[in-house]
Amino acid sequence: MKQTLILATLLFFSLTTTPLLAQQDHFIEDSIERLENSRKYLLLVAELMPEEKYNYKATEESLSFSENLMHIGFALDWHSQSLIGDRAARVYQTDTVFKPANKTKAEMMARIDQTFTEAIALLQDIEPGQLNDELDYFGLNRSKRQIFMLLADHITHHRAQMLVSMRLNGLVPPRYVLYQ
Repeated sequence: MKQTLILATLLFFSLTTTPLLAQQDHFIEDSIERLENSRKYLLLVAELMPEEKYNYKATEESLSFSENLMHIGFALDWHSQSLIGDRAARVYQTDTVFKPANKTKAEMMARIDQTFTEAIALLQDIEPGQLNDELDYFGLNRSKRQIFMLLADHITHHRAQMLVSMRLNGLVPPRYVLYQ
C-alpha cells in the first residue's frame, strides 16, 4: 500500500510539472525564433536605407536612423549580456561599440548581427527554471521571462521609428513579417 501511494504521488507530480516545464521550453524556443525573425527584418530595414540617409532624423528631438539601429543593439546587449548574463554593463554615454560615429553602414549592420547572435546564444543556455528568476529592472522586480518580452517590445519600438524615417525619405519599408 505504501509503495502504491508513493508511486501515485510521483505519477501525479510528473503529470502536473511536465506541462509547465514543456511550456517554459517552448518559451525559450519561441523567443529564439522571435529574435531570429527580428534580426532578419531589422537587417533588411537597415540594408534598404541608403547609407547617406543614416543620419536622418524625423524631428530634431528624434534619434537618427543609425542611432535607433545602434540603440537597439545596445539595449539587446545590455538586457541579455549584462542584466541576464551578469556581464559588467557598458555605459551608454561613453560606449563606443554601439555609437554610430565613425562607423559605416556595413560595420553597424555587422555589429547588430553579432549582438543578436550573442543574445540568442545566451538564451539557448538558459535553463527553463531560470526564466522565473527575478531581477532588479529599474527598481521593479521582473523575471527573466519578462525581460525577454520587454526586450522584444523595445526592438519593435525603435524599429518602427526607423520605418517612419524610411517613409519620410520616400522609401517603402519591407513588408511586415508576422511573429517577430
